[in-house]
Amino acid sequence: ENIAKYEDELLTYATEKIKQIEGVRIIGEAVKKASVLSFVVDGTHPSDIGMIIDKLGIAIRTGHHCTEPLMNRLNVPGTARASFAFYNTKEEIDVFIEALQRAIKMLI
Repeated sequence: ENIAKYEDELLTYATEKIKQIEGVRIIGEAVKKASVLSFVVDGTHPSDIGMIIDKLGIAIRTGHHCTEPLMNRLNVPGTARASFAFYNTKEEIDVFIEALQRAIKMLI
């Protein structure tokens, strides 16, 4: 119960931070969901975002995440996805957000 509460707190924190970045669109905003944040950045491909962020020392996933038929139906080429767990911190989310902003500046 404590782990779930903390992971939800991390997801809420990350969601609030990422919504402040212009051109970022969250994919999947269910009220009750796992601590996973899927997103796209206007004018970029998720793989490009993922490669740059990786070079900055942040691990995220990119692609269809086993949902290619749904993404095709929604006309989404794939997403970038950050996952948060009990061992993560808000400070690490801040580092992720900074890396994402750097990547966006490089690509746009």
